[in-house]
Amino acid sequence: MQKENGDLSKNSLLRKGTKMILGLLGVLLLSSFLLFGFLLIISPGVPLPFMDENGNPLENSISEKVFVNINGVEQGMIIKSKNTANPVLLYLHGGMPDYFLTPKYPTGLEDYFTVVWWEQRGSGLSYHPDLSQNTINAEQLIADTLEVTRYLQERFQTEKIYLMGHSGGTFIGLQAAQQAPELYHAYIGVAQMAYQLESEKLAYEYMLGQFKENGNEKMVQTLEAAPVTLTGDLPDAYRKIRDTAMHSLGVGTAHEMKSVISGIFLPSLTFREYTLKEKVNLWRGKSQSGISAMWNDMITVDLRKSITDLQVPVYFFSGVFDYTVSYKLAEDYFKKIDAPVKGFYIFNQSAHSPMFEEPEKMGQIILQDILTGTNGLADIR
Repeated sequence: MQKENGDLSKNSLLRKGTKMILGLLGVLLLSSFLLFGFLLIISPGVPLPFMDENGNPLENSISEKVFVNINGVEQGMIIKSKNTANPVLLYLHGGMPDYFLTPKYPTGLEDYFTVVWWEQRGSGLSYHPDLSQNTINAEQLIADTLEVTRYLQERFQTEKIYLMGHSGGTFIGLQAAQQAPELYHAYIGVAQMAYQLESEKLAYEYMLGQFKENGNEKMVQTLEAAPVTLTGDLPDAYRKIRDTAMHSLGVGTAHEMKSVISGIFLPSLTFREYTLKEKVNLWRGKSQSGISAMWNDMITVDLRKSITDLQVPVYFFSGVFDYTVSYKLAEDYFKKIDAPVKGFYIFNQSAHSPMFEEPEKMGQIILQDILTGTNGLADIR
């Protein structure tokens, strides 16, 4: 009898356990379904138009997503302007597209330019799962930049456009401007690269010192076990914690952005101008490219030695808290450049993204210096 009671008790517990597991699975499935539905609803994938005071589309404005065949690969871009009569600005993103940050960090660039937020091959709108990573290199992306420029010249019937690179985008932007200066009014480098391996070493030393100072022993141990030197590539252990460490110290994407998850990942999911598939592709592209698809090129080339003479006006924007790309190295590089007009602008409240962090100051510089081809507001000339 006791054995039968024991068996009944075990069976009862088994049934309860099974019901509990099935219940949890049901909750997880329902939650996943609701999350998928929510993401689908907030992902119409259509750029919002500019509206006038009467709620009508603003006359002569443009707000669209287009896909163009660039050197054999369909590539996407979002074009924004409150007045298409304004000059065209081609924006080159860095490690991954960042247009999705503009709802939280409006740049105001569409007030002065017809802004083209091009998403380079292998990333975001231009991600294709069958595209070989071998075709994503500096030489190809420079060629793509020049081809996109020619497309914009033809579409907007203009002889020249402005070129703005950010972070990794400065690596290809500067070289494109050097190769074909006749295509551009000016080159604008935001968080301009100089020699990225040295920049990483400076970032490593700064972060190690900061973590020692604030008592973060775990980070100290991780960094000390993966030192960055000028004799080789970055240690894998450093790469894995690089972005998290930089953001936690306010030297990453933005000085006030302390988390990659809350600052970048979640905004990308809630961005209405991407479809759900495009949001997935944004992160598929990022996962395949790592820090940057051009990393092997960027880590070995010292632009201070290879490019010092440009035939277009050159403007550098740097945030003082930027350790993703060292502003001190950018300043050193700037002083070596020979250009018709040049200006170096220091943003005291910014880290890696002055156009997101201090858009009013950038707007003033654009109006008074860049659009007039002068450098009166520059901190260094």
